[in-house]
Amino acid sequence: MSAQSSRSQQSSRRSANKSAGRGHGFGVAPVFLAAISTILGAVMFLRFGYAVGHVGLLGALGIIALGHLVTIPTAMAVSEIATNRRVEGGGEYYIISRSFGTTIGGTIGVSLYLSQAISAAFYMIAFAEAFKPLFPWIEQAAGFAMDPRYLSAPATVLLLALILTRGAALGVKALWVVSVVLALSLAAFFAGSGGEGAPTSISLTDTVEDPGGFALVFAICFPAFTGMTAGVGLSGDLRDPRHSIPLGTMAATLAGMAIYVLIAFKLAANAMPADLANTNELIMARVSIWPPMILIGLGAATLSSALGSVMVAPRTLQALARDRVLPFGKLNDKVAEGRGAADEPVAATMATGALAMMFVLAGDVDFVAQIISMFFMVTYGAICSISFLEYFAGNPSYRPTFRSRWYVSVLGALMCFLLMFQMQPIYAALSLAVMVVIYQGLRYSRKGERDLTAILQGVMFQLTRRLHIAVQQSRSGTRVRDWRPSFVAVTRSSGERIGQFDLLRWICHRHGFGQYIQYVEGELTIESEVQGRLQKEQLIAQGEASGAGLLVDTLVAPTYQLALTELLQRPGVSGMPNNSVLFEFPKDETNEIDEVQHGAELVSSLGYNACVLRSSDFRFGYRRSIHIWLAKDDLTNAPLMILLAYIISGHPDWKDASISIFASYPTQSAAQELDKLQEMIREGRLPIPSNRVISVPYDDESSFEKAVNRHSPAADLVILGLSYEEILKNCSSELTAYASVRDALFVHASEQISIS
Repeated sequence: MSAQSSRSQQSSRRSANKSAGRGHGFGVAPVFLAAISTILGAVMFLRFGYAVGHVGLLGALGIIALGHLVTIPTAMAVSEIATNRRVEGGGEYYIISRSFGTTIGGTIGVSLYLSQAISAAFYMIAFAEAFKPLFPWIEQAAGFAMDPRYLSAPATVLLLALILTRGAALGVKALWVVSVVLALSLAAFFAGSGGEGAPTSISLTDTVEDPGGFALVFAICFPAFTGMTAGVGLSGDLRDPRHSIPLGTMAATLAGMAIYVLIAFKLAANAMPADLANTNELIMARVSIWPPMILIGLGAATLSSALGSVMVAPRTLQALARDRVLPFGKLNDKVAEGRGAADEPVAATMATGALAMMFVLAGDVDFVAQIISMFFMVTYGAICSISFLEYFAGNPSYRPTFRSRWYVSVLGALMCFLLMFQMQPIYAALSLAVMVVIYQGLRYSRKGERDLTAILQGVMFQLTRRLHIAVQQSRSGTRVRDWRPSFVAVTRSSGERIGQFDLLRWICHRHGFGQYIQYVEGELTIESEVQGRLQKEQLIAQGEASGAGLLVDTLVAPTYQLALTELLQRPGVSGMPNNSVLFEFPKDETNEIDEVQHGAELVSSLGYNACVLRSSDFRFGYRRSIHIWLAKDDLTNAPLMILLAYIISGHPDWKDASISIFASYPTQSAAQELDKLQEMIREGRLPIPSNRVISVPYDDESSFEKAVNRHSPAADLVILGLSYEEILKNCSSELTAYASVRDALFVHASEQISIS
């Protein structure tokens, strides 16, 4: 049997299981209990007193506030995403991947899985801490030094064996017992007092001498708040995930925050900072009315949290494998397997156990806590960012029944990334780099699937739409000093002649916006529409190959004039109308010149700037020299001619180009006009040295063409003026003149433009 048919049968079996029912059919309570028992876990018992001792009561409240500025937005984002689609197994990963695609979901899912798997190790290390009071007795009885790993490692193996043999149903039953034990532990803690040596009043700022940094303390304590999504991992076993996940998650998050605030005040009121900061003493037990109850609560809470992580992490890994996110095909097939009607992830559980055991053997609570914080931060930051981007993109298919707020998601994302770099800048940079590598790998292997580009495309659509409307409603016209090119170029022969395309991309490289339109002659039919689409794809490829920042399109019309008329009515970018049209015809052919002549007459009569490129086989030569020729009739054309030369020379293709201006005026006014031109260049701060501004006086107007032919035959681009009168009286003779010049750009400015 082939691997493909085997996978098909496995998929069919999974579909049959799902159609028969939703796993164990749990309600809201398991979601809440899984979350609250994880929130009120190891950090609360072992390290929250340490936090109050090192940063004071005010600092501890700040840690709670900062932590929940991350977790509440994330909880709201997850709850929102969970109500957008039908939810199955795989928890947060499934929810995200089904809303945003497996490329985005897989990137977040891998980080999420690692944080969940390492959390299991963290809780088992903390579980061993609950037995530290018994270590002296064990050492005396056994005759060897006791190490917490002697307990945490076997306990991890037993826990895995329990999950593998009994499944998730046992874990949910255990949650009820753990919740009762936690409630009794907290009741015993709040009923107790500090006894002798307790402070007489609550201080907001008292800390130990030489306290640890706030960022370090926050990194150690942050895992306390990350349990709010623990119940989401049971998504495949919930009867109604869209109802249970938002309600259970938000309730646990808010309840946990309130309890931590009360604990902070209780610790500050009943213990001195030095006692609080002593990590070798379980300070909550000393404050409690019955100390053993705290040890029992610690053991139960850490064991249940580890149990929750061992239940959730394998389901995340199983979902990743079923979406073939893991790098090897056979590995995906093996890890994706489920056992029984509840689809228990046996192979994924064993893989999770192996990873957790590696960190259990590390044995350092603080080290593992910081690693977990980093994984959770990058995961939560990504979730909040995606939630905001999806909201802003306004995708009509994104219809969650529970709504967060975009500014809440932005706040959560910003807090995540800010706190990451405050805690461990190097680890933060590495974790983000790993996320980028995973994303690029998945994007490469899953071409054609929805990825971040689809969301960003929606975001850009909304941003462009809003800016366009805002600019239009502002009714602020472009000032003559703020002019920038917004060109439309229409062509018949994009594949045969690329001079027009190149010139347009140079003009619009940085300062402007260009639309390059392929004209398809004929009536609009399905055949011409298909032809247009194919040519558009070729233009897009041409733009990508050349790095052109142009918008390309095709237009089907019966005549060139009709096509041009329609294009002139198209909007520009960001509410700015198009202001210029670029025509082109080959120097050695005249069959298109009448078309260009009539087009230039139309656009100039409507107030558009008309530019006509006479292209040649020279193709702008070495792109080292631009010659501008100014005559007495070019008073209005000169600013646009000089500005276009300046813009073109700023493109990397023309980086070594020099601009020369030839002022050809009658002899009696040549010196005066040259001074005006020099002043305009100085006022305009144009990089044209004075020795490049050359006077070419004349007495006979017919000598202008001869001067151009004499001085500019080797120029890579020659820019010449074109008056409105010349356009109206048939400019074809002007466009075909200057036989020695190769590539020439004729410019007529209908707008008033200033370069000063």
